[in-house]
Parts: sequence; C-alpha cells; structure tokens
Amino acid sequence: MLMPHPATLQQLIDRYDELRAREATGAATTEERRRLEDTVYTLCVSTGTRNITDGLHIARRYCHASARQMTTAA
Repeated sequence: MLMPHPATLQQLIDRYDELRAREATGAATTEERRRLEDTVYTLCVSTGTRNITDGLHIARRYCHASARQMTTAA
C-alpha cells in the first residue's frame, strides 16, 4: 500500500488532535466540526483503515518508524 509522506501524516494527526480537543470542550464551530470529519476521513483513507482509532495508531506508528529511520541513517 502506498503511504503518504510522514510529514503529511503528522500534519493530519496534529490537526485531528487540535480539532478533537476543541470539539471535546464544546468550543468547536460548525466549520471546525466539518474539518474534523474531513480529517478523520483523510486519515482513514491515507492509512487504509475504516475507523479513526486504527487510523491514528497506524499513522503514529508509521511516523515514529520513519523518524527513527532518519536518525539511524544520519
């Protein structure tokens, strides 16, 4: 399976975390809730998963492995 660049996945993870935190506090606007839904969809498609829990797990694991690989290569 093709995977997006780790930096792209990290941006999606960060956006998800930020928007999810706003939603959890009840401070999310309609636009932010829509962006959260879009981010969930994009993370799932990017990782080949069907739910955000699995998508986040795979994305974080992939980003971690890529960062570890970069430091080992340096």
